[in-house]
Amino acid sequence: MISIIAAVFVTTILWAQAPQKMSYQAVIRDAGGLLVINQVIGMEINIHQGSETGTIVYTETQTPTTNANGLASIEIGNGAGFDTIKWGNDSYFIEAKTAVVAPLTTYTITGVTQLLSVPYALNASTSSDTTMWKKNGNNIYRVTGNVGIGTTTPAAKLEVDGTSGTSLKVVDGNQGTGKVLGDDGSGTGNVKWINGPSVHYIGEIYGGGIVFYVYDSGQHGLIAATGDQGNWMRWYAGTYTNTMAFADGVGAGKANTAIIIANQGYGDGATYAARLCNEYTVTIGGVTYGDWYLPSKFELNLLYLQRDLVGGFTIYNYWSSTEGDFNNAWSQYFDDSYQHSYDKYMNGIHVRAIRSF
Repeated sequence: MISIIAAVFVTTILWAQAPQKMSYQAVIRDAGGLLVINQVIGMEINIHQGSETGTIVYTETQTPTTNANGLASIEIGNGAGFDTIKWGNDSYFIEAKTAVVAPLTTYTITGVTQLLSVPYALNASTSSDTTMWKKNGNNIYRVTGNVGIGTTTPAAKLEVDGTSGTSLKVVDGNQGTGKVLGDDGSGTGNVKWINGPSVHYIGEIYGGGIVFYVYDSGQHGLIAATGDQGNWMRWYAGTYTNTMAFADGVGAGKANTAIIIANQGYGDGATYAARLCNEYTVTIGGVTYGDWYLPSKFELNLLYLQRDLVGGFTIYNYWSSTEGDFNNAWSQYFDDSYQHSYDKYMNGIHVRAIRSF
């Protein structure tokens, strides 16, 4: 029997003419827990809609070669139909199958992972909602080319309020019935959502740091501290244990950090990566932000993708909060994106705290 330890890294491709893709990485181990290294394997990737056993809306097969650490890396999206998936209309699950013995089409089903968020570029390319947003100072504007003035079934789900002829209201219940909008005065057809949600964007200075990832149309996301919290840091507090901090994905680092500290405690007295992030605080405008944590492996990769925008990083290694095994934890180089597992005692690895909103 073959087992897979897998993590999905979703990256946003901004080239207008290039296909949108996701990067998928999986560490392959055999039934005895040994890494399958430097070996060609067969992989089948299926994307299910709605549930783990839902309709397969996309499938592709590849034959990658694992590296010296048993890591197989592929790009999902090379097959037909990937660009037609309506990411914003439902939940989606990635099913990974693998084969390590010829023929490489005899797969072992290794489980299904839900895509908890989808990059904006993928969602926008297939979305049926043509609504866009822009931010101007403290105002948030809903930008649309057709507000449906004078129609009974407005295309943009907006209609003239009726009396003043200048204000607009949302008439679609999913967008928030009764919220009143007014002309922003630019004369370009923009309208201002007077009582709508806050919208945030990558690169925004917010919440004690810099926003480096957003989802839910900018209402939620991740914030990075503006500088490193440590540059010669170990992962453990002096004791090797199975901390069980195996969570990965957006928000997973917060749970991992709490688990690591509960397991390691004060230790031998010298600080360590998770504790350093947990104790970090910053006060801006009279508000103190103290809910920082060590990013999960997935969150660390998202941070790497925005390293130039956030700034202040070295080209060296950074700890994640995701444990590898009894002796090791995951980290990532910020010069070549390579993620790998290091001994928990290892000094010389950098730390950058993040928080969520």
